[in-house]
Amino acid sequence: MAMYDELVWKRRSVWETLSEDEKSKVMEFADEYRKFLSTHKTEREVVEFAVEQAKSAGFNEIQDGGDKLIIVNRNKAVAVVKLGRKPVREGVRIVAAHIDVPRIDVKQNPLYEDNQSATALFDLHYYGGIKKYQWVARPLAIHGVVVKTDGRVVKINIGDNPDDPVFTIEDLLPHLAHKAQYGKKIDDAVPGEKLDLIVASIPIPENENVKERIKLNVLKLLNDRFGIAEEDFMSAELEVVPAGPARDVGLDSSMIGGYGHDDRICAYTALRAVIEAGEPEWTAVALLFDKEEIGSDGNTGAQSRFAEHVIAQLLDVQNDLDYRNLMTALQKSQAISADVTAAVDPMWKEVHDLKNAAVLGHGLPIMKYTGRGGKYSANDAHAEFVAEIRRIFNENGVIWQPAGLGKVDEGGGGTVAKFLAKYGMDVIDAGPALLSMHSPFEIASKADLWMAYKAYKAFFESK
Repeated sequence: MAMYDELVWKRRSVWETLSEDEKSKVMEFADEYRKFLSTHKTEREVVEFAVEQAKSAGFNEIQDGGDKLIIVNRNKAVAVVKLGRKPVREGVRIVAAHIDVPRIDVKQNPLYEDNQSATALFDLHYYGGIKKYQWVARPLAIHGVVVKTDGRVVKINIGDNPDDPVFTIEDLLPHLAHKAQYGKKIDDAVPGEKLDLIVASIPIPENENVKERIKLNVLKLLNDRFGIAEEDFMSAELEVVPAGPARDVGLDSSMIGGYGHDDRICAYTALRAVIEAGEPEWTAVALLFDKEEIGSDGNTGAQSRFAEHVIAQLLDVQNDLDYRNLMTALQKSQAISADVTAAVDPMWKEVHDLKNAAVLGHGLPIMKYTGRGGKYSANDAHAEFVAEIRRIFNENGVIWQPAGLGKVDEGGGGTVAKFLAKYGMDVIDAGPALLSMHSPFEIASKADLWMAYKAYKAFFESK
């Protein structure tokens, strides 16, 4: 038995390792996270939350100086930084997550009236990898902003207040679906152009001499409440998201179900970790990106060189900015790409490599590589860095487990890791495992949430 214990690695349930005191901390931490997840459903809302939380903990916008700093990129990406004892040119410690989530966006010219069904609708375009059939016949909310030509930003949030109406994308009744849906491939049963949002059905009074009276009534309601007109949709970012709060799942309340765990569970834990970490040896950076779900493109995604911009600004704070120091700092840095992975699905175990798949509630998954097929489009972490991560986690009581995103030929996916690795830094993927990933109701373990927080905090505090 002694030889077995010494030589054999054993997967462990987090719940069986926790003291009663730590279990209470897990539940308290999860309650706070669940409230965050319930109310912050867009990138802008998450950035606002991050800035508010950091400022309340004594962080300043970078132009205001200090050793605890906030750098915001267009209100859709943010870095929260705690300067370390070592100069930035010797490298930093980054935990990078993304704050965009698969959703359905309102198009630029969305509002139209369908006379035959006597409804007004918004024309939509889905964002990221969704299963379209999961978004029909369910209550939906609209979150986002409308920007007026004078620069005023009008915030929109309809459907999550208990007094608000909700919206929906209707589905075809089974009595009439035999030819239109049954027998089709699952991806074709609900075409993208039929994902339109029902927004109203009451026409404006007939004394208005217009043909589209329901549409005009919608515009009047929006103008009365928000002061916007139809042209303002052209400069809007409106996201259709599931309505309602995240909820505890299971008789034991051991899980959280809700919209946006991927990847706000990592964003939240990274933010808490950098705020609550002690004085670090290396500068600690929680780096929250946009656009990961559509390839990390755009000027707020991981391919925008925002990471490089952050390091450059930190070097400038230390009066140490030149090109060589910037490149050296990036190359010497270490990063955790904090993104979720797939938990073993009890109904679909055949898609997993069970020896290397993450199990819900068994600690923070570590993925040496992501990608698909023959590790295509992956960052493949070096063994030396994996060993260092193991050491940090083991020394700090972090329960972790190996993970992979399905069988080799089953599919796969990527993260922001490869975009950080291009600077020469060491990067590894580590984020909680989920069930029903990319659905409107993803499931995460409270135990894994807690271990993610402990892991990221230990990484920031490592020597």
